Amino acid sequence: MRAIRLPATLLLGSVVALSGCVTSAGLSPNGKAIDPAHLKAARSLDGTPLSSAAWPTQNWWTGLGDPQLDGLIGDALQGTPDLDIAAARARQAAAAANAADAERMPSLNAKGGYAGIRAPSSILPAPTGGRYSAIKYLSLGFNYDVDLWGGQRAAWEAALGQANAAEVDRQAAAIALSTNVARAYSELGHAFAVRDLSRDELERSQRMLSLSQKRMDAGLDSKVQLQQTQSQVASARQQQAAAEEQIASDRIALAVLLGQGPDRGLTLQRPNALKPDALRLPANLPAELLGRRPDIVAARWRVEAASKDIQAAKTQFYPNLNLSAMIGLASLHSSDLLQAPSRFYQIAPATSLPLFDGGRLRANLASKDADYDLAIAQYNKTLVNALGEVSDDLGKLRSLEQQLVDQREARDIAKSNFELAMQRYGEGVGNYLDALSVQQQLLLAERQLADLEAQRIDLSVQLVQALGGGFQADPATPSAPLAQANAAAVH
Repeated sequence: MRAIRLPATLLLGSVVALSGCVTSAGLSPNGKAIDPAHLKAARSLDGTPLSSAAWPTQNWWTGLGDPQLDGLIGDALQGTPDLDIAAARARQAAAAANAADAERMPSLNAKGGYAGIRAPSSILPAPTGGRYSAIKYLSLGFNYDVDLWGGQRAAWEAALGQANAAEVDRQAAAIALSTNVARAYSELGHAFAVRDLSRDELERSQRMLSLSQKRMDAGLDSKVQLQQTQSQVASARQQQAAAEEQIASDRIALAVLLGQGPDRGLTLQRPNALKPDALRLPANLPAELLGRRPDIVAARWRVEAASKDIQAAKTQFYPNLNLSAMIGLASLHSSDLLQAPSRFYQIAPATSLPLFDGGRLRANLASKDADYDLAIAQYNKTLVNALGEVSDDLGKLRSLEQQLVDQREARDIAKSNFELAMQRYGEGVGNYLDALSVQQQLLLAERQLADLEAQRIDLSVQLVQALGGGFQADPATPSAPLAQANAAAVH
């Protein structure tokens, strides 16, 4: 009995001694997640009213006050090519997670076969040679890799993290689509407003042309002034045509976002004047932004998945245990196949340990460490960008509020000056150049006001997206520092 145990003991000792040839020593990730509390934003966000209700709701667009827009976004969210792409990617990742989970389970396979051969008598003498023989068999095989160190579970958790990230990406695609539709709809409304201004400008130019004609007939103006006014009329007509072209282009852009043909845009009515909410910010920025921005949540899932990949790669340096067994029936004669003497079985437990692999396992682990560092860097970048977007949109909106007040005043003054100049010009008191200058000032003031109002709507929608667009993270979403601790623990 001792003669049997001694070689086994020596073999085990040799394996343990040689295991030092393949080691993960010296390999570890370096990435560190940024603590949101360390991102200073208090001064940039100071002065804005705070409200717990300032986080966007899932149907935030209904607050803009246009039922047609509500219907468009609802139609878009029913399915577009972009949403279909994101959904397909989420299903791919979910299938990969299911496959990784299946790898952890034992397998059971049934087989049946027939193998016949006629050996030549020149090689094998009779009775084996020179005759046809066939083996019929039925078997049931079992195989199970014992997950001694949790590597298969870690690989499954990594795939599950990637699947969760892909699902969040799908939700992010829906939020991006809703904001893009709202912004395109706002652009369409702005195009209609510009068309109105071009029509007003055409009417003013025609009015001035009529006055110029009367003044020339009265000998107060020359043909030069009349032709200049005619040029103004032609320019106003060109601007009106350009405005119509922009409306048509914006209609097509909306149809494309809806995933439909350009004729869908022709059915759109003129947008109502959109009404963005009063400028407010939610409390506890930037900490709560972690659970409100889908891109941040997806980045956190990918950090967690990368840490699990490191754990799985680490376990490949350790011994592995495989259990396999087979039972079945085999016979040369069909009549004997189901008889007791035809039974056979095999039990084959096996263990393995990497001794020398040319550095493959270390290279794989180093790659997983780099993947983790990359995931951390992308998470940090996403977090910094998110807070920067909120601060930037907020600052621009603050500035626009005052710009709109000033520009409305400038527009009103220019309108009053235009009416006065036209009255003086019609009475023969004012001159042509004064009237033309005031008309151009009014046009510029009106265009600038329309542009600022459109920018306010657009920035309001961008701020909604920067604040997460109504997304709410699943409570099971990991935190980046926890993933970092998990990755460090396997080292």
